[in-house]
Amino acid sequence: MSTEAPDYAERLRHKQMVWWKRILPVQAPYHWNLRRQQLGRTLDVGCGIGRNLDVLESGSVGVDHNASAVALARSRGQIAMTAEEFHKSDQAKPESFDGMLIAHVIEHMDPAGGIALLKEYLPYLRPGGKVFMVCPQERGYDSDPTHVRFTTGEDLVQLSKDVGLEPGEPFSFPFPRWAGKPFIYNEFCLLATKPAA
Repeated sequence: MSTEAPDYAERLRHKQMVWWKRILPVQAPYHWNLRRQQLGRTLDVGCGIGRNLDVLESGSVGVDHNASAVALARSRGQIAMTAEEFHKSDQAKPESFDGMLIAHVIEHMDPAGGIALLKEYLPYLRPGGKVFMVCPQERGYDSDPTHVRFTTGEDLVQLSKDVGLEPGEPFSFPFPRWAGKPFIYNEFCLLATKPAA
């Protein structure tokens, strides 16, 4: 399955709509973690069906290469575009976003692809802006056959440096690092900053 295929967007929608996720506030800790990064108006690169756009600041924009996922995000009232649409839109203004989110994206590409992706979108981030990156740990990585590279917090630090960002300290969320093997939703997280000058 390709991450560009309509079936992949449907897989994301189905995973979000299982009964227990509709009853329990399972996204609450992850949304709290995202809000506390204080990203401001955010460009959500690889937004999928728009789940994170729900908690990002008003005026945030999602971009994804899966047109079906973008359509689902729009149906939920989000501002979402394909990459081609975004680059042609009036949203694509240099240095116009305060933050950038790249959640569960980097593990879908090789190192060169990750570097190229960040370089493509970093011009839209203002100097001093923040980039928040999230990747799954072992159990989460193994849960999706479209993952191509297990990416650690240290890998995210290196990626940040490779594209000229100033990385902070990577951290494990919501549980300590040991939980990554049994718990599917444990994540590597890193907040990096675009140099001000």
